[in-house]
Amino acid sequence: MLLGVTGGVASGKTTVVRMLEQLGAPVIDFDLLSRNVVEPGKPAWKEIVAYFGEQVLLEDRTLDRKKLSEVVFRDSEKRKKLEGFIHPRVFEEFIKLVKEYTSRDPNAIIQVDVPLMIEINLQYVFHKILLVYMPEKMQIERLMKRDRISEEMARNMIRSQLPIEEKKGYSDFIVDNSGTLEETQRQVVKIWEKLKEIQRDRSA
Repeated sequence: MLLGVTGGVASGKTTVVRMLEQLGAPVIDFDLLSRNVVEPGKPAWKEIVAYFGEQVLLEDRTLDRKKLSEVVFRDSEKRKKLEGFIHPRVFEEFIKLVKEYTSRDPNAIIQVDVPLMIEINLQYVFHKILLVYMPEKMQIERLMKRDRISEEMARNMIRSQLPIEEKKGYSDFIVDNSGTLEETQRQVVKIWEKLKEIQRDRSA
């Protein structure tokens, strides 16, 4: 079973992913995959350098992510190009990992950490979707502290994503991460038990 895990920026998604991993759900992290596929010399890296030029490289030949995001932020055509270089490679790696985990355990509940899952229309890939949520006020505070940014910048980052109420409509499970770690853990354990039940029914 594929469980898509998503949530707003600074909502504590990583905490929930770790809790599920400790309970036995292997993780596929889309952020990590997207960094791996653009390592120097790999096909996506070559395409990016050929298209954007060496100005998007750091001295060690790795991608200058800051420079690249500035370039594509202003130009939707270039952003689509960049996504076209990266996304197919990420998907190839994703499918490889799914095959690897299911060959080890056909009944594995594999969690897939996808930050902008619904924004990039990937929700249909997963059997179930888990949303990690916290009130916007808390999100803003966490984001300001974590990234050392202004309140206005934090608000803009949150508002550049799909509203949480809309994301809830796509979700099968919701973790309210605004309380203590113990409260979050209790919710996660309940969801895990439910997922195991669903998986047992699917494989029966």
